[in-house]
Amino acid sequence: MERLGAVETRVLGSLLEKDIATPEYYPLTLHALVNACNQKSSRDPVVNYDEDTVVQALELLKAKGLALRISGAGHRVEKWSHRLGEALNLGRRELALLCVLMLRGPQTVGELRARTERMHDFADTEEVESVLESLAGRQPDPLTARGGRGRWMQMLSETQGEEREMAGARGAPGHPAIDARIEALEREVAELRREWERFRSQFE
Repeated sequence: MERLGAVETRVLGSLLEKDIATPEYYPLTLHALVNACNQKSSRDPVVNYDEDTVVQALELLKAKGLALRISGAGHRVEKWSHRLGEALNLGRRELALLCVLMLRGPQTVGELRARTERMHDFADTEEVESVLESLAGRQPDPLTARGGRGRWMQMLSETQGEEREMAGARGAPGHPAIDARIEALEREVAELRREWERFRSQFE
């Protein structure tokens, strides 16, 4: 698969997020998509794209079979949707993880589980890691890869080589025992969070 540029990645990730998290507002008008790309929450880095920039990215994604323009009957305004799931034969779990990685950069398994809650309710961090491993094992084009300090990154973007280097730098000098301890603590926190949610639900 041809790698995506930074703007294409943000546009595709934004379409994907709104499709899964707020389907009642999807597909998106160009105006709504620009706002989704530029929102300050759940984005790293925060950007300030104009409509021309987003349109150019949409046309590139359309040419790659990853975006679709929707117009005509039932649509007073032209809207856009993504085709990532169909193009790469991905399910909701895979799409949720790739979406968050596209919008927020390299993250740990614990961060990914917490940040995909509105899209898919992973049973635990082990399930998250299993899906990430599956995506990393896809041939000929892996869709995820491990970075430094237990972080994972998506490999749809052409900029991932730089992000891999940055992730490794953040993890330097790197220590397997420390990384393993961090992941173990993340799992413990996730389990405590689930127990708290179950306890709280008894009083709602």
